[in-house]
Amino acid sequence: MKFISIDIETFSSVNLQKSGVYRYAESEDFDILLFGYSVDGGEVKVIDLARGEKIPIEIINALTDDSVIKWAFNAQFERICLSKWLGMKAGTYLSPKSWQCTMIWAATLGLPLSLEGVGAVLGFKKQKLSQGKNLIKYFCIPCSPTKSNGGRTRNLPHHDIEKWKMFTFYNKRDVETEMAIQNKLSKFPVSKTEWQNYHLDQIINDGGINLDMDFVRQAISCDEKFKAENIKKAKELTGLENPNSPAQLKDWLLKQGMKTDSLSKAVVSELLQDSDGEIHEALSIRQQLAKSSVKKYTSMENVVCSDSRARGLIQFYGANRTGRYSGRLIQVQNLPQNHLPDLKQARSLVKSGNFTALDLLYDSIPSVLSELIRTAFIPRYGSRFIVADFSAIEARVIAWLAGERWRIDVFAGGGDIYCASASQMFNVPVKKNGINGHLRQKGKIAELALGYGGSVGALKAMGAIQMGLVEDELKPIVDAWRNSNPNITSLWWRIDRAVKTVVKTKQPIEIYGIGIFYQSGILFIKLPSGRRLAYVKPLIGENRFGGESVTYEGVGGTKKWERIESYGPKFVENIVQAISRDILAEAMLKLATHEFQIVMHVHDEVVIEAPNKVSSVEEICRIMSETPAWAKGLILNADGYECEFYKKE
Repeated sequence: MKFISIDIETFSSVNLQKSGVYRYAESEDFDILLFGYSVDGGEVKVIDLARGEKIPIEIINALTDDSVIKWAFNAQFERICLSKWLGMKAGTYLSPKSWQCTMIWAATLGLPLSLEGVGAVLGFKKQKLSQGKNLIKYFCIPCSPTKSNGGRTRNLPHHDIEKWKMFTFYNKRDVETEMAIQNKLSKFPVSKTEWQNYHLDQIINDGGINLDMDFVRQAISCDEKFKAENIKKAKELTGLENPNSPAQLKDWLLKQGMKTDSLSKAVVSELLQDSDGEIHEALSIRQQLAKSSVKKYTSMENVVCSDSRARGLIQFYGANRTGRYSGRLIQVQNLPQNHLPDLKQARSLVKSGNFTALDLLYDSIPSVLSELIRTAFIPRYGSRFIVADFSAIEARVIAWLAGERWRIDVFAGGGDIYCASASQMFNVPVKKNGINGHLRQKGKIAELALGYGGSVGALKAMGAIQMGLVEDELKPIVDAWRNSNPNITSLWWRIDRAVKTVVKTKQPIEIYGIGIFYQSGILFIKLPSGRRLAYVKPLIGENRFGGESVTYEGVGGTKKWERIESYGPKFVENIVQAISRDILAEAMLKLATHEFQIVMHVHDEVVIEAPNKVSSVEEICRIMSETPAWAKGLILNADGYECEFYKKE
């Protein structure tokens, strides 16, 4: 036995979408209903566990045998569920090192992250059955008790034997579809390094990160008290039954002489500037209630496991175009920033439930709760967090790739890229808080907005106007940045021409150490690391300006499979972000080799749970700053700090 392809059907009263598989499998009523499998590509068999059938002992032994490769689509689900079914204690799971994931394989080729989606794109005759959702709803989640179903809260096989037969067939079809995907993608194998990255990702997800649940519950309680008090105030002020209703509040405002068609955050901010008295107070309450959100805290309650750790927060290869990691469940990739100077004090007040003191000391309780979200993540007892992140990683990568020498020299000398960029743009010396220091802001906004072909619109989207720049300044800033970075500007359009040439001629091109080639209906961009970005069914089309553009099929902004348009600067953005991702992945493998326990990573930052008086920030930053062998000449730097709870320093 060399490998097994597996698909299971399960029951749990825990909501899988909200809580994730780790919490889902911890439920007391969790059970595996069907176990579909194929050994070494042979006939698919389904073991009906719900009706008393037994999994053969050789298959059970294979689950714990690391010499046998286990395949599944979204293998994390099967592996965690089978860990629970095998009786492993809470917080311990089957080793991921002998598991490989068809979903991840598909993702490396730009395909959807769903079995149904991959099957449809690849055009299989045997598709995942569309009835599956209804069958899962019937057998895999609790049902509502009714008179007609005898008041039961769960549907079992004998309640509808025909549906159960269909469900068994559905389970078998899923294994067949997974095997068909493996066969179809066999000419594009995933590299050994990428499987190592996947296995480390699974180890990080399995370990999870500790949550301060006392603090989380008090934060939710504070928010509830805040809402209740302010709704009460608003009722007394307006006399409305539901002052949080936009329709009711707009009617009340009209009676007070203020007409508005919207109560969006932006509109309320404008109305506040032109109001006073009761109208101003009512709008202020509206504004505060709009800020009030504890979704992240609620997600923590949903996700946390019995040992107070949150697991499964990172999705490997979550970004379809670049292979970057993305967030799941609590969505750690978009946590609010923290700027409170007395963060520890504010956190202490929330944890102790001192709502009165919070109300007295801070202007906005919702803003405080938002800034404290990061602090809900805490190290286990006897440890502390070491947080380290790459400094200006994308700016460094694009300068290295394009050969923009002056920028490379800035990084080599440990300079401030925003000051250096402003100095290059305006031909004057710029020092932070020193000579021409006011120009640093223009350098910063240009750096953040213009690296991937952005123009005036990108500056505005990045908040240039709010930062104090005026409309007439924007186009000159774009021109100045591009003139100061001729090699980066050239990079965009040379990549653009190369991609178009490959799509037209199907002949490979190598440029900037990047390989661009066409194979079996896919445009590949081979990165310096050896990893490939994939663009399915590329074509030459016409853009909205009447010029040539490249289009390809992929998961677009609508989250559906569609044709997407791209061009040079966008391909460069994909390449730079993908290289940055590979640098992070390699750094994490090195850290793991040195036995550092990574509990979370966010963008270009890693969070390590380190025993007190063991390990140092300097050591971790040194490891992260090591340039990969495939990126000769790239200058990396990492900064870090220690903390007793997660925060941005």
